[in-house]
Formats: sequence, structure tokens, C-alpha cells
Amino acid sequence: MLNRTTSLATLKPTTAISRPTEVLFGEGRIASTGELLDRLDARSVVLVADPAAYEQSGASRVLEPILADRDVRLFTEFSPNPKDTEIAAGAALLVRRPPDVLLAVGGGSALDTAKLLSVCATQKRDPREVILGTAAIDRPGLRVIAVPTTAGTGAEATHFAVVYVDGVKCSPAHPSLLPAAAIVDPKLTWSMPPPLTASSGLDALCQAVESFWAVGATAESQEYAREALRLALEHLEPAVNHPSPASRAGMAWAAHLAGRAINISKTTASHAISYALTSKYGLPHGMAVAVTLGPLLVLNSQVGEHDCVDPRGATHVRAALDELLRLFDCRTPSEARERITRLLQAVGCPTSPSEGGVRSAEERQEITSSVNVERLGNNPRRLNTQMIESLLENAGID
Repeated sequence: MLNRTTSLATLKPTTAISRPTEVLFGEGRIASTGELLDRLDARSVVLVADPAAYEQSGASRVLEPILADRDVRLFTEFSPNPKDTEIAAGAALLVRRPPDVLLAVGGGSALDTAKLLSVCATQKRDPREVILGTAAIDRPGLRVIAVPTTAGTGAEATHFAVVYVDGVKCSPAHPSLLPAAAIVDPKLTWSMPPPLTASSGLDALCQAVESFWAVGATAESQEYAREALRLALEHLEPAVNHPSPASRAGMAWAAHLAGRAINISKTTASHAISYALTSKYGLPHGMAVAVTLGPLLVLNSQVGEHDCVDPRGATHVRAALDELLRLFDCRTPSEARERITRLLQAVGCPTSPSEGGVRSAEERQEITSSVNVERLGNNPRRLNTQMIESLLENAGID
């Protein structure tokens, strides 16, 4: 498992994949960046990096000598939550002098910034219009090599990105946003502190679970999600509390596979609810998703034909839930919810929205009104306002 090279071209094709994504996986694989750049005939590079992650992960020590004989420019002018104005400014620089490759190093923000820059720089449209979808993406993007330094978002494997327009979160999706290649080197995650390891790892675990039951799930996405969940359940708690090369590698590959899974299926209700928990209460993204995952599992297990959103029917959804229970090594949804709660406690995460700061009925109503409708529509069971408020209250749904 510690050294792997794969190509999505060898897998069953999906509409989400526009071109092969080469994936180099294993400890020390970042040292292969030069060979990859040579294969892509890339002499000019724009390095899109989170400066702190670039240094602390050890990426800089490896990449600086590799990039020394190439034409390299650095782009760091983006926020932890990238803004459309930052993308527009960066794209303007690339239009004037396009590079052969964008090399993105960091967490999801750096990777998403590079993906958006790659597309916005090649369209003859205003970047804001491209991001909002009011202007069509009709030209190929610049090539991106994605090098994650966290184990969580899976952004190196997805055809969508996160960007904020006037303070509102947007998630543009297009096949051209899929990176041309990814280098997933677990050693780059070794410097992650426990809270970041926990939050990013929980994001991967939740992506795997939600992908598995999503309306958009396919046999291929479930294959990725199944293995991602297995790895996360085995390695997340050790990676947080007593990290080892094995646990770091397990979580790095789990995060990548979870990214592949949601690239096909997308996410569901826990992600839909999470955005307000992060923006209003400051909960890190992975934790904001995780606090409703257990209750949502119970809620989805009660799906019937009358409220089933999945066109394959309630029997299909319940079969997926039954397999999830087996993956959790639990007999009932309530047992699985309890296992999730124990895992959250073990990695230092709030176990409920109320522990995360959501305590009043008014607060629950405010969050419910801001739920991401697209993600909610991908949940296999139709959820009404009362159900969502119940999830936030973390009571009354057993």
C-alpha cells in the first residue's frame, strides 16, 4: 500500500471524469515531482501554495531543488476560504503569462484555488461568471498537479471546488476542474497537529459514509467509499492520538478514496447542514459534518417508499444502510450511532451540535433555513424542516 501508481483511465468510466488523473501514492513520492513534470513537458510552473503548509509539511525541502532549474512563480494570495476576487486576480496574472502547469501544495484551499485558477485563466469570460455558472466553460483548463498536505478533503480527486462569492459559499463543478495528476505522499501529513488530523480525517470518514448512501451513488463510488470507510475506522483514532507511519498512510489513502467516491456521488445531508455550523459557530469543517452523521444514519435507516428520494427505491437504500452497519461492525443503526459518538469523543470532537454551540431552538431554526438544498436533495430520505431541527437537537429520532 505504501507505493502505488494508478490511473483513473483503468477504471470504469464516469461522466465526472474528463481526462485521466495519474495518482502517485506512497511515502516519499513527492520526490517524483520532477519526473512527472518532465513527462508533462512542463518547464514553467506556477506554485500555488499555503506558505505554512508548504514549509511545515516538508514539501519545500523536497521541491525547491526539483524546481530550481524551471521557470517558477509563486501564488499565495488566497484565503483559507478562497474568494472569487482572489481567483480573478490570480487568473489575470496567468492570462498574461500562462504556465505549463499549476503545482498546488497544501490543504483543500490551495488545491481548490489552483483548480479554479486553471479554468478561469483559459475562459474568455469574467471569472465570477464562470464560478457562478452564468458563463459556460468551453475551453480546457491549465494542467494541475495536486499535492495534498492534509488527509481529508480529497480535493485532488474531485471535479468541483469551493469558493466564496460575496460571503456566500459556492461549489462550481465541471470536468475540467479535475487535476491532471495527484501526488499523495503520507509523509506530508506527519506535521499535522491532532485537531487538524481529527477534523480532516472526520471529513474523509463522513464523505465515505454519505457517498455510500447517496442518491448519486454507483457501484464504482461505493467501491471507493467502502475501502475509505474501512481505512478510516481503522486508522483515524491512532492517527490523532498516537500517530505512526501506518496510520498516516492509512488516512491519506482513505481521504483520497473518499474524494474519488464523492467525485461521482457527491455528499448528502450532513454536509448540507455543516456549512452554517462552520460559518456561524466556528466548528472546523470535518467536525461540523460529523456531529450529525450518527443521527442521520438512524434517520436514513427509517426510510420508506413514501419519503424515499432515490429512484431505486427504499429497499435499495436499506440494503446500502445494512452494508454500512456491517462495515461499522454493528447490528443496528443505534449501535452504529453510538460507535460514531465514541470515535468523536476519542479524537476530541464535539459529539453533538449542542456541544458545538447550537443550543437554542432559534439557532436550530436559523441553521435549518440556510441548509444547502443541492446536497440535501442527494440524501436518500426526504428531510423536512422538523427532521433537520431534530438532527441539530441530536435527540428524538431513535
